[in-house]
Amino acid sequence: MNRSKKGKSRKLFKKKSRSNYKLGCIIVLIAFIPILYGVYLYCQQINNTKKEEPQANISFQIPSGKELKIPVSLTPRQEQIIHHTGYTVSYNKDLKLPNWVSYELTRKETKGKEKRNDRFIADPLVTGSIATNADYTRSGYDKGHMAPAADMKWSPQAMKESFYFSNMCPQHPQLNRRGWKNLEEKIRDWAIADSAIIIICGPIVAKQPKTIGKNKVVVPQQFFKVVLSPFVKPMRAIGFLFNNKQSVEPLSTYVVTIDSIERLTNMDFFAPLPDEIENKIEAEANYFQWPN
Repeated sequence: MNRSKKGKSRKLFKKKSRSNYKLGCIIVLIAFIPILYGVYLYCQQINNTKKEEPQANISFQIPSGKELKIPVSLTPRQEQIIHHTGYTVSYNKDLKLPNWVSYELTRKETKGKEKRNDRFIADPLVTGSIATNADYTRSGYDKGHMAPAADMKWSPQAMKESFYFSNMCPQHPQLNRRGWKNLEEKIRDWAIADSAIIIICGPIVAKQPKTIGKNKVVVPQQFFKVVLSPFVKPMRAIGFLFNNKQSVEPLSTYVVTIDSIERLTNMDFFAPLPDEIENKIEAEANYFQWPN
């Protein structure tokens, strides 16, 4: 074969090789497109899953007991906020009652040894009129503690202040000594089990209430108590509602949602919590999810 024919053959071979190479690359790219698209879809799915995780799973800093203890009033009311050693009170001089009393009870505080003194006295920090012992004498009602003396055994000062009249409400004897007392004892058990408990309680007053004594101390129609256990997982809360009369049924009888108490009192409890947690725990009314 002459040289010209050999040159032509080499050129044709090189052209075919380049064409085959390009074709091979195109085929490889086409083959990889579905794979790359599958990887892209997988990554998108992972990102979407992360975005859709429930907010409750996101870690957050639990508000302090001081923040959680103060309810938000949704309607105007007469009040004086007073911070004592063991509790905070919103005192209403028109009713001669607390609007609410709140405190935190820790496991350590339940171990206190301070003795009850039973000396009921006026709160020196109150401005305006306040109840006296004479108002309760022969009234048929007990001086009912909102923050109980038995929860204040950890400090002589806290024990003394628990007997201020700003912490008292006229209570039916068989509520004060039975249902209300039973709940106080149960809450101490919960504080020991859960390390710390937030309690907010107080009276619910009728539109035309009965009064007792010279100072016209209003007699509540009902009493509420809301309880939060902020350090357990999942966090839990519960509400109790008592009529101001004989209350001797099991405690589970008096359980209600905190949402329902908020509607009765026009107050917002535990507002510093994230909404998704607050909404969930305040809609629950399960006594048996608590230590028994």
